[in-house]
Amino acid sequence: MKETDKFGTEPLGKLLKEQALPASIGILIMSLYGIIDTIFVGHFVGYEGIGAITVVLPITFLIASIGMAIGVGGASVISRALGAKLFDKALLTFGNQITLTMGLAMVFVLFGFIFNEQILALFGGKGAILEPALIYFNVVLLGIPFLAWSMMSNNVIRAEGFPKVAMYVMIIPALVNVVLDPIFIVVFDMGIAGAAWATTLSYLMSALFTIYHFTHGKSRLVPKMMHFKLNKPLVKEISSLGSVTFARQGVISILAIVLNNSLFHYGGELGLSVYGIVSRVLMFANFPVLGITQGFVPIAGYSYGARLKKRLVKVIRLAVIWSSMLSLVIFIMLMVFAPSIVSFFTVDSELVAAAIQPMRIVFLATPLLSVSLIISALYQSTGHAKPALFLALTKQGFFLIPLVVVLPLFFGINGIWMAFPLADVGAAAICWWYYRKNGIQYRETTPPNDLAYL
Repeated sequence: MKETDKFGTEPLGKLLKEQALPASIGILIMSLYGIIDTIFVGHFVGYEGIGAITVVLPITFLIASIGMAIGVGGASVISRALGAKLFDKALLTFGNQITLTMGLAMVFVLFGFIFNEQILALFGGKGAILEPALIYFNVVLLGIPFLAWSMMSNNVIRAEGFPKVAMYVMIIPALVNVVLDPIFIVVFDMGIAGAAWATTLSYLMSALFTIYHFTHGKSRLVPKMMHFKLNKPLVKEISSLGSVTFARQGVISILAIVLNNSLFHYGGELGLSVYGIVSRVLMFANFPVLGITQGFVPIAGYSYGARLKKRLVKVIRLAVIWSSMLSLVIFIMLMVFAPSIVSFFTVDSELVAAAIQPMRIVFLATPLLSVSLIISALYQSTGHAKPALFLALTKQGFFLIPLVVVLPLFFGINGIWMAFPLADVGAAAICWWYYRKNGIQYRETTPPNDLAYL
């Protein structure tokens, strides 16, 4: 049996666990790497180093999200093509993804080198944070093409039915970084540059692993030269679906500009460093939902492509219930252990005191995150680009950015922290309302008796 055939036959509980668990482990380890990286910088560079990383990461991930966007868009096409037994289309899709990812990533990296100071200033790289941010940015840019490739490949690997391999793609850079951080930062005394080189080399190792999987592993997606030639209709389909991911990351980057500048205005370098800690914990807190969402996507895409209507409805319900329950557990832990969590990152008593309350406020609505993430992913995985884009932008675009601008006028820096749970509540409400009202509609190519809404 082909790996993808089980998407339509295995019991959903077993299948979702099989797909989500490796993704969750990979995201957990990546989040722990981010936490450990920040701990080393906080202890051996200072809180200006934490602020510098906070400024740089949204920029590098915006550039690398080209690969993620093409990966997600192409993976949706591949999942549905495999569900419909159209292997040639899946192969052509992957070839086009490679061409698009590497070409666009190199262009954006070149742009980043030319305008590095201007870009950093736009994202809040000011005062004492600018110099370490510039050092970190210039080194990490070298690894962005490798990160973009890995992000693209990871989605394809998962769509083809290899969740454990996709997990390794996320684990490898985390482990490499954790090993290299103490060597470069502490032993070689390279400071913020050491953290940057550790990150860049970790991206390279992840990319090499994915290349090995496609050339020597179990993957059936081995494109030939003819598959790298861009196919206009296919590029359009990949782009329309991938634009959801890229637009989401673009809005996140706009949020970073607004947020970092607001934090600097109301809290200075200390405010930026507080958010540097909170943002690292954000990925850790959200890893169950993100893992289940990634595990859910290929099952939903295959079920839709194979027109397994009832199966699609069941996996939606299962994914929302599981992720909500796990998020509730994480929420309780964060509320109880916030002081201890903050203390892991720094010995600076001022930073510890400043970060505890924001940590608790930001995560107040964590259990609701599953609704907005899974419903948005549902529309993307089934090829419904417009509602997927609308729902993906709801939290950051419709709620968080305006709230970050308005609330500090009345509540100071606390208004920035309050914006996060309010945005989570608003996004969950809109996503749930949209799904209950519209469901999922099958394409016109579906037999007439299957054209009902779910």
